Formats: sequence, structure tokens, C-alpha cells
Amino acid sequence: MFSKTTRQKSIEQMQAETLDLLIIGGGISGAGVAIQAAASGIKTGLLEMQDFAEGTSSRSTKLVHGGIRYLKTFDVEVVSDTVKERAIVQQIAPHIPNPDPMLLPIYDDEGPTTFDMFSVKIAMDLYDQLAGVKGTKYENYTLTAKEVLEREPYIKKEGLQGAGVYLDFRNNDARLVIENIKKAAEDGAYIASKVKVVGFLYEEGKIIGVKARDLLTGQTFEVHAKVVINTSGPWVDKIRNLNYTRAVIPHMRPTKGVHLVVDAKKLPVPQPTYFDTQKHDGRMVFAIPRENKTYFGTTDTDYQGDFSDPKVTQDNVDYLLDVINKRYPDANITIDDIESSWAGLRPLLLGNSGSDYNGGDNGSLSDTSFDKVLNIISAYKQDQASRGDVEDVLNHLENSRGEKELSPSQISRGSALERESDNLVTLAGGKITDYRKMAEGALELIKNILADEFNQTYNAINSKEYAVSGGEFDPAKVSETVEINAAIGVAAGLSEEEAYYIADFYGMNALTIFDMAKEMTAYEKLTLAESAMLRYAMQAEMTLTPSDYLMRRTNHILFQRDRLDAIKHPVVDAMADYYNWSQDEKAEQLVELNQVINASDLKDFKAGAN
Repeated sequence: MFSKTTRQKSIEQMQAETLDLLIIGGGISGAGVAIQAAASGIKTGLLEMQDFAEGTSSRSTKLVHGGIRYLKTFDVEVVSDTVKERAIVQQIAPHIPNPDPMLLPIYDDEGPTTFDMFSVKIAMDLYDQLAGVKGTKYENYTLTAKEVLEREPYIKKEGLQGAGVYLDFRNNDARLVIENIKKAAEDGAYIASKVKVVGFLYEEGKIIGVKARDLLTGQTFEVHAKVVINTSGPWVDKIRNLNYTRAVIPHMRPTKGVHLVVDAKKLPVPQPTYFDTQKHDGRMVFAIPRENKTYFGTTDTDYQGDFSDPKVTQDNVDYLLDVINKRYPDANITIDDIESSWAGLRPLLLGNSGSDYNGGDNGSLSDTSFDKVLNIISAYKQDQASRGDVEDVLNHLENSRGEKELSPSQISRGSALERESDNLVTLAGGKITDYRKMAEGALELIKNILADEFNQTYNAINSKEYAVSGGEFDPAKVSETVEINAAIGVAAGLSEEEAYYIADFYGMNALTIFDMAKEMTAYEKLTLAESAMLRYAMQAEMTLTPSDYLMRRTNHILFQRDRLDAIKHPVVDAMADYYNWSQDEKAEQLVELNQVINASDLKDFKAGAN
């Protein structure tokens, strides 16, 4: 399995052997490199300072995005790359991304980042062509203003022209990370969370490993490796700065994104909705339904605070409430309606003008260029212009600040891969949708280093077809697989609703949870389903603290807040018994959990407001 016991064994093995590859960072980038390296036979280790995905990769907008916003500047290449990668992620992790078409309302009185009904249809048709969904049930369509209001009666009526609806995918970011990590461990990688890299080991000025500290025991130890790769997201520069022998030019410009969660009855949004902030700041905001809740965000502000625990501020809350109440003026959302929240850092590269689709200014076209593009694409669709005519216009756009070229060091748009003079390999930037492609590029470099400098050759697996843990089933038969597996859960003693939820949430790993349910007695004050999920999390997902379980292995804190108070103490009690915590250790765990919950609840702000 993959547990506290295997964690200790991995730490021991990493000390006893010289690894081929040591990965620093257990977010989505490190997880992507780990699964590909381990599957390719490379002796791999991974150290994560916090819980897996805790730093950034559990704090996204929770979409596997297609990036339609880039079509506003007609950056066709980035949309093409993104939708192709999204399709691959759905193939290798079919139980995680779920198709969830996005609604894009169109208004006649808003800023330059908003499409009009003519341009959005052109953009969506092009998007469908790139995504390969033309002629399928996911093909785009438009709605009249009346149809939009029938679907979303709370949305702003003034100036509403209609809407476009196009394919996008819902994601569970933390689950995607842990499923990659678990598969890497299954393939032999040595993996440990809550271990902090505190320095490097050197030989003739070159990095040959790291010094690390086990944050559970306080033990400091060394790990030797032929290649060390830094995949620490926003921490990339902090890791690079552990080498005090040379000047480090910063790579990163982290920005903070914030999301707020309310009950769906307070803000009924039947499908993900994507709109301009109306603040003329170049940002877009999402309102997304999930598990009887609606969450909305994100902000996009530069960040210089504590990377390990970015906070939601009053300014963030005020900004998002202002945006959401202007877009849904009948909702009247207040801070007291907010059930939970999260803040996360986006690991943007310094100087990267191609800001992501969640926010930020991605550049704009001049009016002349924009009109030219619309006209030439319209002419092309009517067979009055050739493909070459279209390409000529697209290649001569004025004042588009989005990245148009990949630099030699880039694996995907907004990413960077380099080997520095001390031999540290750094993989930085990017976004969740591109994680597999970024890891594939990093693995190619790692393979070349091992071949050229250590005479070790490896054949990389085909990562486009290599399923993550739980994803080992036909991606074209997701609903059928869920139904078959859910029936097994019902036979194990769970309710139909519980069994279906677990089958959908865990993929093929649901069968292991159902087996546990058949053989165990429920923990006190927890249902059998919850007990089996918790047991599985501790035995198979290296869940070491209650907040690991309630925030990242499950959705309890973010999207099931109304159940949280009832299960919080039973979860702590069950984990205390399983791990044999002392009363003091148990009390410390409860304090830490309450701090996480209070921050998510915005307890301090609400107290101040009242």
C-alpha cells in the first residue's frame, strides 16, 4: 500500500541507495515527473515538504481548462495544445476530469475582454475544431438572452445579448496529484511527504543530492542522486537559493487566486459560467456548481507573503463579492453566506506575458487586427478566403502580448525547463492541464543526462496512454464503469448514494474501499462508507493528518461544510486510534485542523463583520 509505514521505508531506502532521480516537490509537476520516471524504470525518489498538493495543486479553480479565452487574441496554437492535453488527461485519469460545458454570457455594454455574439460563435467553432468535438453531443451552441435567463434567472439582465456554451472539464486537482503519486509508488518510486529539503550535497561544485529534514521526527538525513529536479512550484526560487555558492536570478512571479463557496440555494448556477469582472482589469471570473454548492473566483494579484499558507484577505472577499453581486444582482451574497474558501498561488514565470486564462492581462488586439481576424474567418467559412489568407492575418496581428513562440527552454506555454551550472534541473511554471506534457519534456532531459553522464539508458513509457492509479478502465465507458462498481459497493453494505459517490470519486480504487467496507466495523460516529474511505486514505494514500483527509483526500472542508462539524471529532478519534497518538498529539492535531477550518470559514472576518 502507500502509507505512513511505506513512508518510513522510503526514507530509509533513499538514505541507503544512490537514486537516479530525486524530485523536490509533490505537487502536480513533481507527481507528473514521478509517474513517468518510475514507470520507465528510473530509480526515483520524491520529497514533499507538506502534504501532496497542499502548496498549490489543491488550490486551483478545479478545471482542466481548454483556454477559450486565448481565442480572443486568436492565439490558436495555445488553445490547440491545451485541448489536446486536456483530452490526454481525460484518457489517463478518466475518473477525475468530467465534461462540464461552460456558459459564456455576452453583454453589449462591457469591456474589451468580452466577446460579442458574432465573435463568440466564430471562436467556439474554431475551438470545437481544435478539440475534435464537432458533430458530437459536446458541440458548442448559442442561447438567446431569454434562454439564458430561463437557465440562470439570477444573472444580470441589463445588456444581456445571449450566451455561448462550449465544452470544458471539471477537475479534482488534489485527487489528480495523489493518483499520479500512488501510481509512481506502485511502480517503485520512494516517496515521502512532510520532508523538507534544507540544503544540497556537492561534489566538485555540482549537486549530487540533498540534505532533508523529516518534519514528523525532526531527523535530518542525506539523499544522494545522479539527477536532482526542482518541481516545487512557487518555491522554485527558494529551492534554487539553497545553493549559496552562486547568484540566483529569480524565475517566478507568483500570483494569488482566491475562491469562495456558498450554498447552491443562495446562488443557483446550473452549469459553470465564465464572465468578465466588469472592472476593466482584464480578469475573468468563474461561478461553478459542485456538490450542492457554488464557488466563484478567482482573484489574480501579485504575492510576496508566506508561500506555505497564503491567506484570503478582506480585500479579496470584497472584490469577489462585488463582482458576483454585479453579475448576479438578485443574489445579494454577503460574507455571512460564505461557507468555505481557499487561496492558492499560481506559479507564473517572471516576465511571462502570456498570463493564464483564470485572470491577468493576456494582452489585447488592436481594433484593426481584431476586425481583420473576424472578417477573414467569416470569409473563410463562406469559402471566400483560403487557409493561407487566414494564416497570413493571424501571423501579422498588432499588439498581442500573449506568447506566440515557445522559447527553447519551454515545454508548454508559460513553462520553463533548464539545467543550471550546479546541475540542478528546474521545471517551473505551466498549469495543471499541461502537467503531463511538461513532465514528458523533463523526462527526456533526465534520460539524456543519465545516458550521457552515467551510461544508463531507459525507454520512456508512452505517458499519453499510461493510466494513473484508479484510472485503469476504458475512458469511453466512465458512466458504465461507475454503475458496475457502485453495485459492488451496495453489495458491500453501502447505500446506493454512498456507493455511487465512491465509485465516481475513486475510479477503480473504489473496489478496494468496498472490500474494506465488507471486512471492517464502522468507526464510532462515522458511517461505514466514511470509515472505509478514511481507512483507505490512511493505508493507501499516505494520509497523515485530519486536514490531509478532510481537505485534500476528500472534499469535506470545501464542498461538504454542512457535514463537517458532525464528523470532525470522529475522524480525529479514528486517526488517533490508528496511529496510536498520545492525548497531547491528538490535541495538537485537532488544533491544527481547527485552524485550517477556521481559515476556510473566514471566521476572523465574519467575527469582525458581526
